[in-house]
Amino acid sequence: MVAYTLSILAAVGVVMLTALVFRLVKRADEDRDPGGPSASHTGAMLSALFLLVFAIAIIVPWTKADAARQNTHVESQAAVDAYWAAEGLPGDAARQVRAALRDYVTFVVRDEWPLMAQGRMDPVGAARMDALRGRVTDLEVSGEDAEESKSEVLEHLAAISTARAQRTADAAATPPEGLLFLTIFTGVVVVVFPFLAGARPRGLTILPMVAMAGLLGFGVYLTWDISRAFDGPLAVGPEAFQGALQEFTRVGGGM
Repeated sequence: MVAYTLSILAAVGVVMLTALVFRLVKRADEDRDPGGPSASHTGAMLSALFLLVFAIAIIVPWTKADAARQNTHVESQAAVDAYWAAEGLPGDAARQVRAALRDYVTFVVRDEWPLMAQGRMDPVGAARMDALRGRVTDLEVSGEDAEESKSEVLEHLAAISTARAQRTADAAATPPEGLLFLTIFTGVVVVVFPFLAGARPRGLTILPMVAMAGLLGFGVYLTWDISRAFDGPLAVGPEAFQGALQEFTRVGGGM
């Protein structure tokens, strides 16, 4: 933050020094016109700066939400693959592993998803997955087919844990610090700049500025509303996990 402040002060200092030098050498006329080169250039640069910041504030959450949505499909597909692979486990192990997978996915959809909108995860989910991996690891099997099934189940459970860790990061992720403040600040500057430059619109001429201010306000609010991947208009839903539950029912007949 200190570096940002120093860079702003340095830029302001350059402008003040340049203005002082040109005033001393008297090689340029004073520019007091609201539509003059100073105001026109500054207004264009401020608009460009706002558009740049606004684009970053929109694109970062958008891409984060898209990546988080893809990751939910990776995690749910790994659960489905583990469910299929569990069929080759001996004795009652197949039923137990499949039941644990169903309970885990149901827990994610029903209990964990509301917490993710707040940027949090329920540690119970990680504990359930660790317990299931430990149970399968300790499972005694004999025969090549059973060994292969156990290895496949463990591989898919590891993929679930990896995707879950990524989902944890996605739930807690927010845009870069200070980006929302910079978006608000540049938006306000763009709105008030014509008045600071000396413009005094009257009558119908003020309507475009009112419309611009309203749209800028909506855009700034939108950048705040989509800041979390699992909350707001771009929120990632549990559809992938709901699909996994349907696949469990189809494969296991409700087991």
